[in-house]
Amino acid sequence: MSEFSTDAVKADEVRAFLLELQNSICDRLQSVDGKSKFREDAWQRERGGSGISRVICDGAVYEKGGVNFSHVFGDSLPPSASASRPEMAGRSFQAMGVSLVIHPGNPHVPTSHANFRFFIAEKPDEAPVWWFGGGYDLTPYYGHEDDCRHWHQTARDACDPYGPELYPRFKRECDEYFYLPHRKEPRGIGGLFFDDFNESGFERSFAMVQSIANSYLDAYVPIVMARMAAPFTEQQKQFQRYRRGRYVEFNLVYDRGTLFGLQSGLGRVESILMSLPPEVSWVYDWHPEPGTEEARLYTEFLRARDWLA
Repeated sequence: MSEFSTDAVKADEVRAFLLELQNSICDRLQSVDGKSKFREDAWQRERGGSGISRVICDGAVYEKGGVNFSHVFGDSLPPSASASRPEMAGRSFQAMGVSLVIHPGNPHVPTSHANFRFFIAEKPDEAPVWWFGGGYDLTPYYGHEDDCRHWHQTARDACDPYGPELYPRFKRECDEYFYLPHRKEPRGIGGLFFDDFNESGFERSFAMVQSIANSYLDAYVPIVMARMAAPFTEQQKQFQRYRRGRYVEFNLVYDRGTLFGLQSGLGRVESILMSLPPEVSWVYDWHPEPGTEEARLYTEFLRARDWLA
């Protein structure tokens, strides 16, 4: 992978796209909910960046959700960020992105996560170092084969114009990244994940990111609409709260963005922790009853699969 490109790197265009992406996602999700609206919290640091946090709570569909934009910058990266990348030392930097997590109330509607980010570090008389990262993944509580196939088909369709090798590569990276080693289980049924991506040059890499980002609503909204009116029991709600515990464990122990934001001091704590669900439970040494839908989640869905075979 080459980190340097002769393309003109247009950070302002990336920022404009990310802000429009935040608007389009919030507008569409809000229209599906029909009850609650996203509350906006625009924030500004004295030095080092700004952002727009949008949170929806207690909706007809979403128990809690957040769609955040942030843009942070500085004259130099903290030592923790440049320790393994000595070429980054002494460079000014910008990091911007949209990150979202949606926790529906109905246990039959999966939680979804998406993140799209851009990083650039610059130094006079030297080529910039830049890359894109992001993707999206799905965390069902009750498995539905049709939902999983639709999610992955939409992901593949977004990747294919930029190379048939990208979907299987990004799917594999997603399966490997959203995995809890201490539980020996994936967080959900995966999707797409990429990081440090710049190998196609700026224009084509940016176009690919736009294609994937714009496909998120196409992937998620049909699943939400198909499941949001499904009846559910209190026992199923309890299982949802239990499984949400895995989400919390991953985000606080392994998620790179969460850890970078909290450890570097560059992030805004309230915006970072918006990814956590409103209600969650941990039950000591719990296991599902064999033959139940809860057990089927573990045996048929929480494993790496070729959903489009």
